[in-house]
Amino acid sequence: MKLGPRLIRNSTSQFKSSNSILSSAASMAEEFSATSTTTTTGTKKSSRWPSLLRWIPTSTDHIIAAEKRLLSLIKTPYTQENVNIGSGPPGSKVRWFRSASNESRFINTVTFDSKEDSPTLVMVHGYGASQGFFFRNFDFLAKHFKVIAIDQLGWGGSSRPDFTCKSTEETEAWFIDSLEEWRKSKNLSNFILLGHSFGGYVAAKYALKHPEHVKHLVLVGSAGFSQESEQSERLTRFRATWKGAIINHLWESNFTPQKIIRGLGPWGPDLVHKYTTARFGSYSTGDVLTEDESKLLTDYVYHTLAAKASGELCLKYIFSFGAFARSPLLQSASEWKVPTSFIYGFDDWMSYQGAQEARKNMNVPCDIIRVPQGGHFVFIDNPSGFHSAVLYACRRFISSDPDNYPFPEGLTSA
Repeated sequence: MKLGPRLIRNSTSQFKSSNSILSSAASMAEEFSATSTTTTTGTKKSSRWPSLLRWIPTSTDHIIAAEKRLLSLIKTPYTQENVNIGSGPPGSKVRWFRSASNESRFINTVTFDSKEDSPTLVMVHGYGASQGFFFRNFDFLAKHFKVIAIDQLGWGGSSRPDFTCKSTEETEAWFIDSLEEWRKSKNLSNFILLGHSFGGYVAAKYALKHPEHVKHLVLVGSAGFSQESEQSERLTRFRATWKGAIINHLWESNFTPQKIIRGLGPWGPDLVHKYTTARFGSYSTGDVLTEDESKLLTDYVYHTLAAKASGELCLKYIFSFGAFARSPLLQSASEWKVPTSFIYGFDDWMSYQGAQEARKNMNVPCDIIRVPQGGHFVFIDNPSGFHSAVLYACRRFISSDPDNYPFPEGLTSA
């Protein structure tokens, strides 16, 4: 049922009040949670509240500790480091790393032991996630690659500077330029770049700007290939309802799911537990998490979501309501200079058809691989199928006869 404009405005106005209250609660919660935190330079702030009395029971130390517990499931030895990326790219006018000060920022990085001369695979997580989401993949991939996984700036255990971007261009620069400064600090080049969801969008934009460093691009359930003009009639009708008006207002107000977690304070972990249990448990389409995996992942996810808001605030600048890209990758398909492989779970809500449209205008080799029993987090849902897809995508770098490398049984080429 469609409602009149005045009723929509009234509903939106009423929601603004509750939105403001919860936002204020979230801000107060972050203020109270300043206990035992680590600054962007790695130094400790003085404690003001005992851990048990904090409204949000988390800190940077909690994130790293939860990461170590989750990665204790991994058999392959690894090293964790905070890679210094400075305070901003030289000469840049874009507000990206800069907060109240010009302190150096860092990217939380894990590097897994590998065979000598293995090709380097850099893994970039999606929105609201962090590198630990790939925990079911590290052991297998480390047998074939030098695996390096990062937390993007403003997420996970990386620095969380104030998010000061005010446009799509600035927001893209926040992620692309920080990734490039990380690459310089690590002295990397000629690597395979894998990105999931929003991380796929960042990886693709990075490869467009710095193709000389990326020898292959692997985009897993990548966001950014659809634009608002493609929105369905159903979505248009929904946006005209009072519910649609409220949700659209939430989106444009940058009201993120993480704010709800923070606003709930000590009840936040219970909400996260319900989410991870449902998403990766009873409703999983592939390999269900074990009890230990579920417990450790839930703990890890909570601490990464409840920490200070930073990179999460990119959402409204990159996508309009409905997850339609404001600067669609589809428009840049003809400029693609890096061979690309797309990987999608059969049940991924991100449609592989966007990749098919992009491929029509690409002038580089392009594969589109679909994995059964997998949704948007195909690497968690069906790790074995995902691994087969990655090996096929990267066959030029791991096989002595890539032209005769068989397409994996059970997977589908789109």
